[in-house]
Amino acid sequence: MGLSKEVKEIKAMLKPEETDKKNKKFRLPFGKKVGKSQKKKNYVTIVKINENGHVDFQKRQISEQTFVEDGIPRLGTPNYVLQWKNNPMIILPSWSIKPYSPSEQHEKSLKDGSNTKGYKILMAKMLSESINTKKQMGGMLKWIIGLGLVAIIGYAFLTGGGA
Repeated sequence: MGLSKEVKEIKAMLKPEETDKKNKKFRLPFGKKVGKSQKKKNYVTIVKINENGHVDFQKRQISEQTFVEDGIPRLGTPNYVLQWKNNPMIILPSWSIKPYSPSEQHEKSLKDGSNTKGYKILMAKMLSESINTKKQMGGMLKWIIGLGLVAIIGYAFLTGGGA
């Protein structure tokens, strides 16, 4: 059996495994996506995170910058509303009246130093310095080697060149 036939057999064996591992696209559960007419009426998809880590999807209407979830009024101001594939969405921990706010989390990360922007600047600086770590010949060493070569050539001319 030739080498090319063996390679073809191996490729044929690998193909079914690769098709099984395709990533499925995430889709909202049926009826939880907000339509165009519902957007005009201030409906949003609520992603509720329960204490046990389970996630529930619900559709609620925001009126007077609040919505009611589990009989408790929750804040629904524009800084809490996120967009996912043109669908308004609020991430709500069930233990809090305040939903997740990206702007508050960004400010908090800046204050406690866990923001990645500083690391990007530091990494760029470290990379720019690490590229130049190749030791360059010092200026004085270059002059010494150059003068040595000139001296050897001059000596060869003065003595007649060894011929």
